[in-house]
Amino acid sequence: MIATFASGCFWHVEDLFLKTKGVKSTKVGYTGGNLANPTYEEVCTDKTGHAEAVEVEYDPNEISYEELLTLFWNNHDPTSLNRQGPDIGIQYRSSIFFHDESQKQAAQKSKEILDSSGKLSKKIVTEIIPAPEFYKAENYHQKYFQKHGLS
Repeated sequence: MIATFASGCFWHVEDLFLKTKGVKSTKVGYTGGNLANPTYEEVCTDKTGHAEAVEVEYDPNEISYEELLTLFWNNHDPTSLNRQGPDIGIQYRSSIFFHDESQKQAAQKSKEILDSSGKLSKKIVTEIIPAPEFYKAENYHQKYFQKHGLS
């Protein structure tokens, strides 16, 4: 199964999912924009509309989509619009890109539960939208933390 998430710089997000039991593989890339085959430099202009995202291949017998959602929500600020930490721009937005109706429903339900839980001081701004074309980022971005001893 495939899940796609955006929650800031994709290096950190990928590393987080890679360390999770049941995740078989990941790739970082760009999605949700208006330019085919964008480069990192183009996405960084904040003009293509893409988010830095991670495509996660997982085994639903080992980890559920709901567990992936919990990991997503717990590891970034879903109330921050187009920003995570020091990274600012639309490419750093919080997004869940669903691949089927069950993912859509699970994502919406988890968002509603968290939003009404009182755990956050502001409303969640995370978008939940159909997964558009995913463009794999340049090779030097793949498994970046592992390649640089940061994992």
